[in-house]
Amino acid sequence: MSTLTSTYQKKLFWLVGITVLLKMVLSYFVELGNDEVYYYTYAVQSDWNHFDHPPMVGWMIKLTTLNLYWVSELSMRIGAIIASALATVVIFETGILLKNAKAGFIAALLYSFSIYTSIIAGLFVLPDSPQLLFFTLSIYCMVKWVSKPFTFKFDDWILLGLFIGLATLSKVHGLFLWAGFGAFILFHKIESVKQRNVYVAFLVTVICILPIIFWNFQNDFITYTFHSKRVTHSGISLDSFLQQVLGEFIYQNPLVYVVCLIALINTRKVKLIANSKAAINLLLWLSLPLIFTFWLLSLFNPTLPHWTGPGFIALFLIAGVYWGNYTSKGIPNLLKWAGGLLGGLIIAFLLLVYTFPTQLGSAKIENLGEYNPINDVTGWRHFSKEFEKLVTQDRKLNKMSLNAPIVINKWFPGGHILFYTATPMQLKVIAIGNIEDVHKFAWLNQEQEGLKIGEDAYCIVPSNLPSNPQQVYGPYFEKILTPDTIPIKMKGVVLRNFYVYRLKYCKQLPPSILGTKK
Repeated sequence: MSTLTSTYQKKLFWLVGITVLLKMVLSYFVELGNDEVYYYTYAVQSDWNHFDHPPMVGWMIKLTTLNLYWVSELSMRIGAIIASALATVVIFETGILLKNAKAGFIAALLYSFSIYTSIIAGLFVLPDSPQLLFFTLSIYCMVKWVSKPFTFKFDDWILLGLFIGLATLSKVHGLFLWAGFGAFILFHKIESVKQRNVYVAFLVTVICILPIIFWNFQNDFITYTFHSKRVTHSGISLDSFLQQVLGEFIYQNPLVYVVCLIALINTRKVKLIANSKAAINLLLWLSLPLIFTFWLLSLFNPTLPHWTGPGFIALFLIAGVYWGNYTSKGIPNLLKWAGGLLGGLIIAFLLLVYTFPTQLGSAKIENLGEYNPINDVTGWRHFSKEFEKLVTQDRKLNKMSLNAPIVINKWFPGGHILFYTATPMQLKVIAIGNIEDVHKFAWLNQEQEGLKIGEDAYCIVPSNLPSNPQQVYGPYFEKILTPDTIPIKMKGVVLRNFYVYRLKYCKQLPPSILGTKK
């Protein structure tokens, strides 16, 4: 092992160790977001696939919570934190293949300083969390094949197919790996189409994703009919395109984005200094087609900035090679500023939430706190304690039927209600409405006893997610009482209100969202 490699391995150890520790601390202060608590339902009811995503994130949550025995913000997120740490190491090792340990360390820094890879997918528990680990492992295998073909054995091909399959079991974006790899083979390594091992690797991926196909076959391919509705809008929308491009600019960390862009502009120089010109061509195929695909979609459909996130992993590696050759000593200042910007943003947000809270959203009583980001990560712990007191008092006074369930009509705030409120109190959460609104809760309904005639129920409406219980639940209950109000205050500032409605005497059962249970 060279002195250079040993030096940067020590730096990598400190980078990974410090980021893991900081993320564990952040998990204590920051409550779970809308998406995170929703994916908790994937662990509550495991399946081969789910309405909107493959099953990997649910399996990961089930593992890290010890089969839901230890459920907390940390146990929910520890899988994402570990996956991010391992991916950082894989990025480093890939950089060594491409150039040297310095290139690998710079790529690892970019991965750690990107808001998407380090926080959105590296702290918060999302389908992207396990996906990025398998994405980076797949890229490592491909780069190894291109850079050191004589050391790439049959077992390596099996691993490549497996990693792409597991990435796809996390999120269907994983199939872009085969699209990029396949295009690289066709345009740069056409002789490889005669190699049996390429098809063996592809077959392994197909075997991995059979659960997704099987589940969708059982459920009338509902996942794809749902997602197809999101990509069939007509007419060009420049606003949507700008939101996508500017959003990913912010999500990646503006300075990380600039670092990658500069390297991309100088791709010709990168090819000259890399150990393998072909490997850089491969990375371009693994990044630009994915990014451009979602840019194109955003011209016609609303998209989300993090959809292009995996495409930047290959760009981090290209940037690592370029910037690793930029200076003979140390790390370029632009990268240091990128880390400082990320740290500053995290500190500023924590100060905003816990030290200087303010009403950044709507100040109107009917939707108080809407669009206030503070409400995305606070309030549910306090509300749930107050709600438990309210329910206890109701039971003492016989105001409600015993063990009255909580009804919801949308997956958000349904996820928060299930995780923070209902599960600790052992109350049922029953979804009423359309599958497009309740998503996974339609399947959870089938795993439990539904409403009964004559039964009472609670309805919880946060003011930042306003709805009309009378309109939604009125047909099914005799009357809906005036709600109790539970305010959420931070430093004397009312951030939002929670309205607790008592729905009295179920007079008509709501229709089954999925029809008769099979």
